[in-house]
Amino acid sequence: TARELRDILADCGCRLLVALGRVAEVLRPLLAELGGPELLVLDGDAARWVAPWRGDAALALEDHLPAPDAVGMIQYTGGTTGRSKGVMLTHRAVAANVAQREAFLPTRPDDRFLCMMPLFHSFALAMNLYQAAWCGGCLMILPRYRPDWVVDAIARERITALPAGATVFIGLLGYEGLAGADLSTLRIAYSGASALPAEVLRRWEATVGCPIFEGYGQTEAGPILTYNSPLFPAQAGKVGRALPGTEVQVVAASGGPLPPGAPGEIRARGPQVMAGYWNRPEETAAALRDGWLHTGDIGVLDAGGHLQILDRVKDMVITGGYNVYPREVDEVLLLHPAVAEAASFGVPDSYRGERLLSHVVARGAATEEALLAHCRANLAPYKVPAAIRLVEAIPKTGVGKVDKARLRAAARETAGA
Repeated sequence: TARELRDILADCGCRLLVALGRVAEVLRPLLAELGGPELLVLDGDAARWVAPWRGDAALALEDHLPAPDAVGMIQYTGGTTGRSKGVMLTHRAVAANVAQREAFLPTRPDDRFLCMMPLFHSFALAMNLYQAAWCGGCLMILPRYRPDWVVDAIARERITALPAGATVFIGLLGYEGLAGADLSTLRIAYSGASALPAEVLRRWEATVGCPIFEGYGQTEAGPILTYNSPLFPAQAGKVGRALPGTEVQVVAASGGPLPPGAPGEIRARGPQVMAGYWNRPEETAAALRDGWLHTGDIGVLDAGGHLQILDRVKDMVITGGYNVYPREVDEVLLLHPAVAEAASFGVPDSYRGERLLSHVVARGAATEEALLAHCRANLAPYKVPAAIRLVEAIPKTGVGKVDKARLRAAARETAGA
């Protein structure tokens, strides 16, 4: 939105903005308000530059390669926990992460990637653009996700690789046109950006016959820390092992490493980790401590080094003194045949501290009572939602993640009413 762009452009001190013609018209009022940056418009139909570049010497390209440890890009976080922060990644960090990913998930020169996620997002950039550039393959970009567009593009363009967030795979499985579609060229799919429910993985592989390899990371991690790989057996519900040259630990609140099977905060270090946040020294110091990136995610490592993501630290619900991970509740709800999507979250409660609510999008006949009974049969009593609401849609961010902030705000408004 204009508000988000205003914050980003003002924060990074951008000098030159390149945009397609249809986007440029939206940007002009904003740039006039900010007094810059200079705008260079690309006419997508004619494939030619149509706005003059004044030749400002300060904008001239350098005539030598940058230093490997110079900042190569500032990538902004999704802003789901507050205002977006600019993550500084060096040329070395980006190059290292591409090579690390390639070691676990080798590409082929004839690979054809389908991108329907926005390329301002770290997962889309790393698993679409960087992969296609590395192998010299083909990258087809859709303007946005629509299940019929995706299925048609896979068949028409003979797509071999499908990187997508969990919501895309959920949406495709619910699309009636999937059954008769020709998806025979797909050899591999990649999941990231948000947790992939184990039941969705099972249904996808049974329906489509193409494996999904799930990984884990964040913008601050360049962005990939772990991935499943055809090189070793996958563990159901887990996001793989640490990439080469990467250390991943699960630690207690005191900072000490925890034994296998114990939940705690995930921290990591490796050549792909960010140099820091742009213009935010205090937040950089909080995230990068003692040489480790503290992710803010809760996970468990098994004895073999496979990582399982439980939830975001900020999403964990403490109800009556018990820790509840909303993702686990969502996984159980998705086991019910009538559930297409589920999102569980915590809201304040004067007695228990917090209580757990769940919103569910149904794909068949379902009642709140039946879903609560399903939860009681599969969860300890303290994990069962206080209430389940059947809804038509679950709010998402621009990159397809469940927008927990909007869910909590809507619940507060409902409670106030």
